[in-house]
Amino acid sequence: MGARIRIVVGKVALEAVLRDDTPGAAALLAALPFESRANTWGEEVYFEAPFTLDLEPDARQVVEPGTVCFWTEGSSVALPYGRTPMSGRDGKPKLAARCNLLGQLIGDARALAKVTSGDKVRVEAA
Repeated sequence: MGARIRIVVGKVALEAVLRDDTPGAAALLAALPFESRANTWGEEVYFEAPFTLDLEPDARQVVEPGTVCFWTEGSSVALPYGRTPMSGRDGKPKLAARCNLLGQLIGDARALAKVTSGDKVRVEAA
């Protein structure tokens, strides 16, 4: 089991467990703590992170709700919790592009539905 982080967006606080085996998770941990501003895209919250990454071999565009992703094209952490504008009939989150998989949110990712664009984001060790 990997390291845990806390993500506070507006009035929503969630923890996530990171993967042990990826450069992306290591880069996220090395950048802690950091602050940003939230953006929303359908049922996804994303925010700029203070690091860049190359696309990893197991990057995906369709993920499970609550997956902690890194959008390499926008240097942003993406937290999908439901349908995005690109989702198919199955309703699974479909990201704007393939993204690195960093970890998984713990608990109900749908709490992110309370987040609005512009909310302050803080990411820190749990």
